[in-house]
Amino acid sequence: MNPTSLPFDADDMLAGLRTWVECESPTFDAAAVNRMMALAARDLAVAGASVETIPGRMGLGDCVRARFPHPKADEPGILVMGHMDTVHPVGTLAALPFRRDGNRCYGPGIGDMKGGNYLSLEAVRQLRKASIETPLPITFLFTSDEEIGSPATRDLIEAEASRHRYVLVPEPGREGNGVVTGRYAIARFNLLATGRPSHAGATLKQGRSAIRTFARKLLEIEEMTGEDCTFSVGVVHGGTWVNCVPTTCRGEALSMAKRQADLDRGVERMLALSGTAGDVAFEVTRGVTRPVWEPDAGTMAMYETARGIARDLGLDLPHGSAGGGSDGNFTGAMGIPTLDGLGPFGEKHHTLEEHLHVDSFVHRARLFAGLLTALR
Repeated sequence: MNPTSLPFDADDMLAGLRTWVECESPTFDAAAVNRMMALAARDLAVAGASVETIPGRMGLGDCVRARFPHPKADEPGILVMGHMDTVHPVGTLAALPFRRDGNRCYGPGIGDMKGGNYLSLEAVRQLRKASIETPLPITFLFTSDEEIGSPATRDLIEAEASRHRYVLVPEPGREGNGVVTGRYAIARFNLLATGRPSHAGATLKQGRSAIRTFARKLLEIEEMTGEDCTFSVGVVHGGTWVNCVPTTCRGEALSMAKRQADLDRGVERMLALSGTAGDVAFEVTRGVTRPVWEPDAGTMAMYETARGIARDLGLDLPHGSAGGGSDGNFTGAMGIPTLDGLGPFGEKHHTLEEHLHVDSFVHRARLFAGLLTALR
């Protein structure tokens, strides 16, 4: 049987995916992430894989690695890599329940990226059900902290990827049936303003507000955005009591660039903002960084293979580099052929309108199955 004609059924896939989506798994809730990993581990085991749970660190959740049986199990093969953490806190289901509305299916994390993870597992299930042996062994690695830059799992990702010939990343597909063959460089920063406390009613002028300074710095940071490098502040926490001049204000910023050199210059500009003015200290420290991933010959050869499979399905398959980093940044930067954006299409990721397009589920699953059988 041709793998691109396997009997994928969108309704059946959504029914299975629902269990994953309704198991909320925000990054900073390790227990919730571990519940999700347990669900995935069981489904992988039922599908025939040998599964192991890798303990988390830094207070974050566990990871799951699953290897499917293969005559060449000890040789470099295909690594399917995805994350099970989401940006949505536990309780989001009340505002964003799993539901289907025509061609749209909604739910927290359904697009980014539980839908793609489930789709990739279904591709292996269907191949095994049809007794189709892939030329290379297949390993899955589901991680727990991608949404915060993978600080606890980068070493695991790079170590596992180094043992493989190819990496497939079922992050959401791009508009127009696109896939991702490169990603921009990304740096995160921790921000801290430290002022002087006082009673906001009786001795207001004696205080120095950390929030006031932080607000000014926030505007300065975002006004640094240009064509080569973007800057944004996404997290701010300041003060404790409204009747106290706030002593501290903390935040997180993110910078993104298409080229590593541009990001490096952006990092220098951010770090140069540290200093003291008006008795308030402002400190910028560098956080997690994702290296730029520029497509090389290996990635483009794999893309051409995928393009041929898509053509057989009657579809175009445009490609390009994308912002919004993924763990593909790491493997692509290592020089391991990596193809990203292989999941179903969707919109409004990271919002209360997150959804995927149901009609993309089947043909993306067929593309994935085709790739698993074509890569050698």
